[in-house]
Amino acid sequence: MNLTKNTRRLAAALAVPVLLFTAAACGSDDSGSSDSKVKVEGKFGDKPDISAPKDAKAGDKVSTKTLVEGKGATVEKGAFVRLDYVGQAMKADKPLVSSWMSPTGGAEKGPRRQAVAQTGQPGRELPTKVLDEVVGKKAGSRIEVEGTAKALVGEELNPQAGVSPEDGLVWVIDIVGTQKVDPKSEAKGEQAKPDSGMPEVKAAPQKAAEITIPKDEKAPTDLKQQLLIKGDGAEVKAGDGLIAQYTGVKWEDGKKFDSSWDHGGATAFQIGTGSVVQGWDKGLVGKHVGDRVELVIPPKLAYEGQSQSGLDKNTLVFVVDIVGKV
Repeated sequence: MNLTKNTRRLAAALAVPVLLFTAAACGSDDSGSSDSKVKVEGKFGDKPDISAPKDAKAGDKVSTKTLVEGKGATVEKGAFVRLDYVGQAMKADKPLVSSWMSPTGGAEKGPRRQAVAQTGQPGRELPTKVLDEVVGKKAGSRIEVEGTAKALVGEELNPQAGVSPEDGLVWVIDIVGTQKVDPKSEAKGEQAKPDSGMPEVKAAPQKAAEITIPKDEKAPTDLKQQLLIKGDGAEVKAGDGLIAQYTGVKWEDGKKFDSSWDHGGATAFQIGTGSVVQGWDKGLVGKHVGDRVELVIPPKLAYEGQSQSGLDKNTLVFVVDIVGKV
């Protein structure tokens, strides 16, 4: 369900359902209060059951309370987080959006798709004002955030969502993990020479990588990958929130179409759950924090069939520095 007017798409990311909004301004503090009498049942990690009386009414300011106090690291402003979430209108008896309803990464018992985001930045799965409420809370906590759609989403509320500005919304968020990473982080170490048929990579510090496509070489029809720098950090597992620098070019003309360095540095996304193109899921699960990986991804594992991407017929070449996970 995509209820936004439009949304900024990372070059590496698939279209992800987002609730009600395109972007939002800064968040609020915890000073709001609500007498909506919303009831939330369920423990951390389990799908919450949200109910409200018919006359429930949200306050016109953001109201947040901690339902379960976690014992993990405290979420800092600017830190990356991985979250389970449910967003529901108070007048409704079922969620508008929920990570517990989302598809897994293709395996029947695989990890489900969760929100991975950076606090202090515009949210994708959650409105920014809702996302900002996790700052200062501890990993392992479950929080409840309430307010009118106007208070939580503001002027970016999509009229097609079926929610009016004065309707009450309630979000229940489980803070699965948090990690603070310098947005200018990058892989360190001696870089391997390109394997036969692989593009050449020149990666100057703090800049988008320069990627040169080999002359007279046909684009591969299957995923090709090479470990350029071997890191010594934790292994990347399906379901992790991956924090990375990346640069992408088109095999056909060698032109760059996106880079994290063009957007302020390291970004985060969930891996192994279909949240990014298949070539990333297949090529990055099993790698390690500190690795620099080159991926050559044919259209069938990238944007084939997604004409709106503008990359649906292209073989894509990525250089990815894995700088952390959450």
